[in-house]
Amino acid sequence: MPTATVTWVGDLQFVGTDSGGHSVVLSADKAARGMRPSEMLLVSLAACSGVDVVEIMAKKRKPLSRLEIVITGEHAPEPPWAYQTIHALYKLRGRDLTDKAVSQAVQLAIEKYCSVAATVRGVARLTTAFEWANEPT
Repeated sequence: MPTATVTWVGDLQFVGTDSGGHSVVLSADKAARGMRPSEMLLVSLAACSGVDVVEIMAKKRKPLSRLEIVITGEHAPEPPWAYQTIHALYKLRGRDLTDKAVSQAVQLAIEKYCSVAATVRGVARLTTAFEWANEPT
């Protein structure tokens, strides 16, 4: 079972460590000496779905040379400021990419394989878009 430990290090700053020993600094202070926890959720969603997109495209024999995901979230106006909508824009680059292949990969990642998306889906509306370019031959 995955386990993470979060340790308060002062002010509103924390260090989170995963079960593999990897750490990240989180912060809610104005100095922003770490990633904001709510933005970490966006990063987690983008990375989780990104892993799936890379793997799906490889299985389709359309490996990527680049993937960038720009993810934005809109908070509720009142506490606890939960995300109401989250939008992810996938920017892909590779060889022999097609709208159909990219669309299927993004859809499968968000709707079937990404555990973070499955967790967030019941709270926020998830939307996606994509743009792609083929590498010159």
